[in-house]
Amino acid sequence: MVGRQHDPTGDGSCTGDPLSTPPTPDDHRFAVALAAEAGRLLLDVRSSGLEGDDLKAAGDRRSHDLITKALAGTFPEDGVLSEEGTDDQARLEKERVWIVDPLDGTREFSEPPRTDWAVHVALVVDGEAVAGAVALPAQGLTLGTAEPSAGVAGRRGPPRILVSRTRPTEHALLLADQLGGELVPMGSAGAKAMAVVLDQGDVYVHSGGQYEWDSAAPVAVAAAAGLHVSRLDGSPLRYNQPNPWLPDLLICRPELADRVITVCRDTSAS
Repeated sequence: MVGRQHDPTGDGSCTGDPLSTPPTPDDHRFAVALAAEAGRLLLDVRSSGLEGDDLKAAGDRRSHDLITKALAGTFPEDGVLSEEGTDDQARLEKERVWIVDPLDGTREFSEPPRTDWAVHVALVVDGEAVAGAVALPAQGLTLGTAEPSAGVAGRRGPPRILVSRTRPTEHALLLADQLGGELVPMGSAGAKAMAVVLDQGDVYVHSGGQYEWDSAAPVAVAAAAGLHVSRLDGSPLRYNQPNPWLPDLLICRPELADRVITVCRDTSAS
């Protein structure tokens, strides 16, 4: 996986085993094309005249159906874990598993003209998110590992910390205090993670728990762009687990990683 995992030893050693089957260029391109196609479908659904719960349900269902049909037709031997599908535990025996969120930020999607919602498509190999794409349909963007960002340029100024519009976590509030940062409210997990990739923010930290489909694609895209990705204590993120619940997540500019992890560890220990 291209990216910057935290190295707890400080000696540059790898934090995981080598991939037995690395992703192919076709895997990267497929993820981008599929996320973009689902995004276009969701824009059509959004403009169909549906509102409220009906709009949310239609978006979730139709995007899920499109994505899972495409995966079954193109990669019939791969496992699939989707927020909107039944969890088939046979995925645990698969080397390759696609983890998808057909509509990340359903509430924001149902509140036009909000743009902070997304589509997630990720390929996980041996527990590691190695390829993926995050579409931001209402922004006209699809970010993926097929053509990752050339790198993250240095930046001056207070760290911009991405937080939920309604419920900033304790870790985010403490980071803003300890690092002299400023809070930037935003909607879905994918939108917040991609804001760091797009240099609209510097730190996305989540300590309230998420499912694997909330972060697998954003983590793949962020790592490919040269950002730091890990658990809050700096340990690697592992996907395709029996219980797809992930307690926490950190995506940030690499030069901020050690300081952010230190603050998060101190908070958890207090």
